[in-house]
Amino acid sequence: MDTTGSLFLPPGSSTISSEFDALFYFLVYASIVFLGIVVFSIVLFSLRYRKRGVEETPTPGISHSTKLEITWSIVPTILVMIVFVWGFRIYMKMNVVPRDAMEIKVTGQKWFWTFDYPEGANTLNELVVPAGKPVKLLMSSRDVIHSFFVPDFRIKMDVLPNRYTVTWFEAPEIGEHNLFCTEFCGKGHSEMIGRVRVVSEREYAEWLETSGAGGEELPPDQYGAALFVAKACNTCHSVEGKRLVGPALNGVFGKPVMLTGGGEATVDENYVRESILEPQASIVAGYEPVMPTYQGILKDRQIDALIAYIKSLK
Repeated sequence: MDTTGSLFLPPGSSTISSEFDALFYFLVYASIVFLGIVVFSIVLFSLRYRKRGVEETPTPGISHSTKLEITWSIVPTILVMIVFVWGFRIYMKMNVVPRDAMEIKVTGQKWFWTFDYPEGANTLNELVVPAGKPVKLLMSSRDVIHSFFVPDFRIKMDVLPNRYTVTWFEAPEIGEHNLFCTEFCGKGHSEMIGRVRVVSEREYAEWLETSGAGGEELPPDQYGAALFVAKACNTCHSVEGKRLVGPALNGVFGKPVMLTGGGEATVDENYVRESILEPQASIVAGYEPVMPTYQGILKDRQIDALIAYIKSLK
């Protein structure tokens, strides 16, 4: 496993990365060699057979060179077959999920990632996995096409609406790795960034125990403040009066807001809940209808906590 990275690739941090990198560099170096041969031949023939100030004579009748034709047919064929067999073996490893892999549900939507674990926990923009354990990702999209890409793991897979796609990885060492969307999915595409956190099996078990009951010991407004950041609400809504993708939330509770298309609504508990679960129902004037639904992502207590937090903002 490569832990240093190079000019072309970041550090390899999965069990497949070393094989992927070896094939990549084979193609790079083979291309450089053939580029050198072609450029050298062009320069050599240009100098040797350039036109001189001598009387021109007819070119001798040369039909072909059997040895040369066989060489330039066989050598590329051998190289192509090497790359095909080598690449096919890696492709099969990357697409055949081990039987003992743990399965995590991945949902992409504008503009964040949601991860649902078999034990009932869920996270936003952070995938937590144990080191040394194969992880199967069952992925789908709630809106448009996204693409799940972890450069350090050498995995990339399109995430599509109305169907599932699958990829897998195994990270043998503890660490953190960047997660990107590499399919343009709207103006928030560049902000659709997350991370993969690889922890020890013991730390993973402890994390599962605490994540399921996270916030139970906190007052609702404090729990809501933590959720506001954890669920990436702060990427679109300011609590300091700044205009972002969505309206600022400080001091709005209990006050009227103008809606797109006319009409008015009071920002109360029902309005906030509706905006979280059905964000297209009542859009504040001057803002685009880009907020995704959190239906099925947030539990009732989490929604109540977010409402309490918004009520506390001055």
